[in-house]
Amino acid sequence: MSVTPAQTARQELIQFKGQLIGPDDSGYAEASPVYNAMIERRPALVARCTSAEDVTHAVGFARAHDLPLAVRGGGHHGAGLGTCDGGVVVDLSPLKDIEVDPEARTVRVGGGCVWGEVDQATNAHGLATPSGIISTTGVGGLTLGGGLGHLTRKCGLAIDNLLAAELVLADGRHVRASADENPDLFWAIRGGGGNFGVVTSFLFRLHEVSTVVAGPTFWPVEKCAEVLAAYRDFIPHAPRELNGFFLIGAVPPAPPFPEELHGRKACGVVWCYAGEDTDAAARAMAPLLDALPEPMLHGPAPMPHPMIQGAFDGLYPPGDQWYWRADFVNEIPAEAIDLHAKFGAELPTMKSTMHLYPIDGAVHDHAPTDTAWSYRDARWASVFAGVDPDPANADDIKRWTVDYFEALHPYSAGGAYVNMMMDEGQERVRASYRDNYARLARIKAEYDPGNLFRLNQNIEPAARP
Repeated sequence: MSVTPAQTARQELIQFKGQLIGPDDSGYAEASPVYNAMIERRPALVARCTSAEDVTHAVGFARAHDLPLAVRGGGHHGAGLGTCDGGVVVDLSPLKDIEVDPEARTVRVGGGCVWGEVDQATNAHGLATPSGIISTTGVGGLTLGGGLGHLTRKCGLAIDNLLAAELVLADGRHVRASADENPDLFWAIRGGGGNFGVVTSFLFRLHEVSTVVAGPTFWPVEKCAEVLAAYRDFIPHAPRELNGFFLIGAVPPAPPFPEELHGRKACGVVWCYAGEDTDAAARAMAPLLDALPEPMLHGPAPMPHPMIQGAFDGLYPPGDQWYWRADFVNEIPAEAIDLHAKFGAELPTMKSTMHLYPIDGAVHDHAPTDTAWSYRDARWASVFAGVDPDPANADDIKRWTVDYFEALHPYSAGGAYVNMMMDEGQERVRASYRDNYARLARIKAEYDPGNLFRLNQNIEPAARP
């Protein structure tokens, strides 16, 4: 009988302090889940790491045995790139340490944390850092890909608030990346994804954000063209404190939404005003609301920042079927608005959705070459997501997503936010980094010349001169 990688790892990794789990072990199914149930993977070994030293051992084992290597933080990746078939998964979930320094306004976060854990810890001090829109998302994946969220217009991307990171490199070395230490690496990990190493610890800047005025405003989907045109003209001129992403979807069939609206197709804006002044928030939203018919629901209200961060958690638990497409967008002409209205009316399932996240305000304070995230000049990030719990609907949601994306892609800026891409190939990755790709490839060649970290939106190492 042949020896499995899990058995070999137990013989070789005698200094590994965490848990080594193989397909024959109890708990394997729980140790190797995929958030997107449309994707199935069976890793040969899941290495639950309790320290950076454990990560070094697991990375070294994969390298020595020429096994595929995946890194999982929160496990939310739409394309399932946090796991693999027949390889090693470096599972960071035990790395849950969070240290808030309210005087320095920083938070140090372990690589296995999800954003809800960080939001709760920082909110206790009246502080926050930009952190996406679903609190079960992993800190690592969201940050390394850029980090759009409810605080983007006020505070920038997650990477704009990253002060330092601790990494394990492909050769096992432990390094710190910051503006002063390994600055090229620090530049690359701010948007370049997991291509350069395993981040075991992040240090973020915090902002005075505690209570926010947040919630959705919904109109019937039949009003989509009118609402989107008004939103397009409104949001670039709104105060930075006001973030609002446009969506097409269905009203969730659960409280606090009125029962008579449950399941109804809608379009609208999910607001987050970074402050507790309800009058100021109302004034900021007023130009859009005054330009449109009365909505069927207007729900913004004061709430702790973690509450809006977790508002989508119940709607999108692990185990749904997902299919994604995405694009950066500069302009939304009338023809594009008509297409959004068409596909919004054809929404295939209750959970399927389209979002337009604003990219302006604090994001535009940085040049496209300041970090690896090159689309600083874009105005929106669009995402088309077919979602449903029933595998029988997988083809329908995929077809709707792809058709929607392909219809709108001619109006895009070219590339996409890498956190919202499926496994779409090198041409798409290059388009998403534009002129920054060549520098990223050179840094990749320095830190991971063998492309060990390739199960991601992969940046291939530049050829040595």
